[in-house]
Parts: sequence; structure tokens; C-alpha cells
Amino acid sequence: MDLAFTPEEQAFRLEVSTWVKANLPKRTAAKVHSAQRLTRADMQEWAQILGKKGWLGYGWAKQFGGPGWDSVQKHLFEEECAMAGAPRIVPFGPVMVAPVIMAFGSEEQQQRFLPGIASGDVWWSQGYSEPGAGSDLASVKTTAQLEGDHYIVNGQKTWTTLGQFGDWIFCLVRTDNTGKPQAGISFLLIDMKSPGLTVRPIKLLDGECEVNEVWFDNVKVPANNLVGEENKGWGYAKFLLAHERANIADVNRAKRELERLKRVAKAEGVYDDHRFRDQIALLEVDIVALEMMVLRVLSAETSGKSSLDIAGLLKIRGSEIQQRYSELMMLAAGPSSLPFIMEAMDAGWQGDAALGLTQFPGGDASNAPLASTYFNMRKTTIYGGSNEVQRNIIAQTVLG
Repeated sequence: MDLAFTPEEQAFRLEVSTWVKANLPKRTAAKVHSAQRLTRADMQEWAQILGKKGWLGYGWAKQFGGPGWDSVQKHLFEEECAMAGAPRIVPFGPVMVAPVIMAFGSEEQQQRFLPGIASGDVWWSQGYSEPGAGSDLASVKTTAQLEGDHYIVNGQKTWTTLGQFGDWIFCLVRTDNTGKPQAGISFLLIDMKSPGLTVRPIKLLDGECEVNEVWFDNVKVPANNLVGEENKGWGYAKFLLAHERANIADVNRAKRELERLKRVAKAEGVYDDHRFRDQIALLEVDIVALEMMVLRVLSAETSGKSSLDIAGLLKIRGSEIQQRYSELMMLAAGPSSLPFIMEAMDAGWQGDAALGLTQFPGGDASNAPLASTYFNMRKTTIYGGSNEVQRNIIAQTVLG
């Protein structure tokens, strides 16, 4: 197994890096590097820039309008975007629902929905979790009853990330209450402007409404918005979750945030503390190990060898690393991590101004907002299937 990149792959990396640096809005990169709030306009602007280049659906095959990159090229693209300070691609459209439509949707659905996803013009949301169905998705209770050529949807979804911005939402709905719970679930595409659909933002500790409740009150959905077969949605959901869990690992963002952690530690004078630097070193070792795991998977894929399905393992390690770097940043900054005053952030307040770090437009507010990021990262070991459940799945796979 050779984990080194070939000259062709290195040339591809340079091509991507050059294009991203030339086209990524500098104001957006500055926000990402300093962990400031991104607006819907910030995120969609970058999505549309990628869409015009044909790179928003960077994991898509050419037959669906994608670049047809192999797994190594996709990894290099993700890494260069992360290190340049590009916003994460909002995954619900291009990374999650699009592969489901490609694999299980009708040709009419592919022609109808994929172009809007590829261009970045249509914002998708995910309707999986419910108040009583999080990691146990088989317990979903939102119902869809077929009446003529429409489904009538009733129920509630919760923790819908960025749902307040959504144009469309893909939902798991119950279409049959007989037999095993998994056997009565269907996969439905719903226009969020439909009468009877209500989005209620949930305000978090940092004052943001990153997540939402979505309510369905006799929402009429055309029957031709059903993906695949009725009552077969559980299989489609598992297919999608494999993409989500691998995406949560996000080793490239971890590498970028590791550098930010070092900047915070230097700014606060704790980088020379050997015990604290030991913690940074341990984190760096784990990030490198996670990257090696990703590269091993890529190597197996490019060589045509079948590899163990380790999406759950990537999710576990990646989410724990995200929590660790956010915690270490907050510990390094101490009291400076607590204030979260957006007016001060926007005015250019810098926690590390003493270092004279001005490589990013507007400075490098590496100490802000650390406390809110820490609290936000507590969710990573829960969403996409809790880590406890993922460990059980991995144990069953390995031990039988």
C-alpha cells in the first residue's frame, strides 16, 4: 500500500489550490479562519461559485454533471478548500440527497432536482430526527398517507440544521404501521413552501438558530416526489447516512483548526507550557492517524480492493477530535474565550493582535468565538448516529 500522492495527483492539487485561492471571496475566508458567523449569503455565494465551475457536486459521476473525480482527487479538493478557508459545502443537497436521487430516483427526478443542487441555487434540508427518533430512526412517527396522487404528511421533525434557509427538505416518513418499524418507512422530497409546513427556529446558547423544528400539518406532497419504492426508505436512509458519517469526520477541517489552536496558544502565552503542548501534540498525532485511515480507504478504493465499511469509525474519531480541539482552544484562551459580542468581532477585535497576525483580511480573530464553538461541538458525537450506537455497529461487524 502506497500512501504517497503521484505526480499527477500533486499537479491536480496545485490546480485546485490555485483556482480556490483565486475565486474564494477573501471576506468569506477571513470569517472562516476566525470562526465568525457565516450568513446564508456567504455559504450560498461559495456554493454558486463552485456550481459555475462544476465542482459543487465534486463527488458526482460525469453522467450526472459532476467532474468524475476519483476518491483521491475528491480528498485533495476537500483539503485545499479547507486550508484556504472555504466554508464547508452544506452537505444536504450535493453530498447527501443527490446520491440517493442518483441511485434510487427516477430519471424524471434526476432531471428535475439534480441541476438545482449542482448549481447551488436550491438549498436542501434534512428531515430525519424527531423528538422521539434520533439515533433510533426506525421510530419515526411523521406519517404520509396516500390520497389519490398526493401524500398527506403530518408530524414533526427537529434539529433540522439550517432549515430556516431551506427550499426543499428530504424526509423519512411512515407509510405503513404493520410489521417491523424499518419496513414501513418511505423517502419523500417536500417543497418547504408548501402550505401547512412551518419552520420554528431553536435559539442556541450563542444566540444563533442553527437548528430548527419543522412541522407538517396536512401538507400535500405529489406522489411523484417519492424516491424509489414505498416502504423501502430505510435502505435509502442507510445509504445516505454512510455519506453523512464519512463527511462528519472532516479531517481536513481538523488540520486547519489544529493550526488555529497553535495560534491561540501562542497568543495566550501557553504554547511554551510543556504540559499544554503535550496535549496539542497528542491531538496532532490523532489527526495524522485519522488522515492515514482516510488515505488507506482511498488507497483501497483506487486499487479496486474491497475495504471494511468504516464510515462509522471515521465518524467516531472525527467527531471526538472536533470536540478536543475546540476544548483546547477555549482552555488556551481562558477568560478571552468567554465574550461573544458580534459588534466587537465585526469591528476587528483580535485576541492575538500581539502576534501581529494579519495574513487574513480583517485580521485573525482566533480567540473568538471559542466558548460558543466549544458548546456547539458537543453535538458532534450525537448527530449522524450517536457514537455509542456506532461502536455497537462496528463491534457487530468485526466480531459478528
